[in-house]
Amino acid sequence: MTVFRHELRRGLAACFLWTAVTGGLLVLCVGLYPEMKGEMDAAGSLFASMGSFTAAFGMDRLDFGTLIGFYAVECGSILGLGGAFFAALTGVSALAKEERDHTAEFLLTHPLPRARVVSEKLAAVLTQVSAMDLAILALALSAVAQIGERIPWRELLLLHGAYWLLHMELAGVCFGLSAFLRRGGAGLAMGLAGGLYILQLAANMTERTAFLRYFTPFAYCQGADILAAGALDAGLAALGGLVFCAGVATAYGRYCTKDIY
Repeated sequence: MTVFRHELRRGLAACFLWTAVTGGLLVLCVGLYPEMKGEMDAAGSLFASMGSFTAAFGMDRLDFGTLIGFYAVECGSILGLGGAFFAALTGVSALAKEERDHTAEFLLTHPLPRARVVSEKLAAVLTQVSAMDLAILALALSAVAQIGERIPWRELLLLHGAYWLLHMELAGVCFGLSAFLRRGGAGLAMGLAGGLYILQLAANMTERTAFLRYFTPFAYCQGADILAAGALDAGLAALGGLVFCAGVATAYGRYCTKDIY
C-alpha cells in the first residue's frame, strides 16, 4: 500500500483546504438560519413568484420556513458544488500527474503491476473524497446543534448520502479521464463539474428540458425530490453507479496499456 499512503500524503493539504472552505461556508450558512427564520415566509412568497428561476433550484417545492428546507437549497448548493469540484480535481490528477511531474519513470520501474498502481491511486482518491464528506457532515451536525434546532437526522443523512454518491461518481469519471491525460486537467475537471450543475438547473426549468436530468449526477441530489419521497431516486442513483464503474474500468483499460512518456 505504498502508493496509497504516498497519494494520501500528497493530497492531504488540498483535502484539508477544500474541507475547511466548503465546511466553513456550510457552517456559516446554517448559522444564518436563526436570523433569517422570521423572514422566511416573506422570502418564500417572493421566491414562489420567480417562475423558472425558482423551479431551477427546487425552491417552489420546499418550505423555507423550516431548517431542512432552508438547508436543502442553501447548504445543498455549497456542499454539492464544493464537493464536486474537489472530487473532480482529485480524480483527474490521480494518474495524469505522474507524466506531468515526470515521476512515471521512477514509479513504474518498481516491481508494481500497473493495475496495482491504478487500484491504490483509486483507493486514495475515494478515501480523500469520503473523508471530506464525513468531516463536512460532522460540521453540519455540530452547526445545527449549536443554533438550538432539532437535528433532522434522516433528512440530513439522506441529503449528505446523495451528495457523497455524486462526489463518488464525479471522482470515478474524472479518474477515467485522467488515464488519457499527460498534463494537468484542472480546467477540464472544473468545467465538467460546473457544466453538470448547470445542466441540472436547466432540467428543472421546464418539462421540455426534464430529460436532461438523466445526463447529470446532480439529478439524484435534488433536495425537493429527496424530502418529498423520503428516499433517493434508486433508478438515477443506480445509473450513477454504472457511470462510476465505467469510469473506473476505462482507467484500468487505458492506463494498463498506454505508452508512458
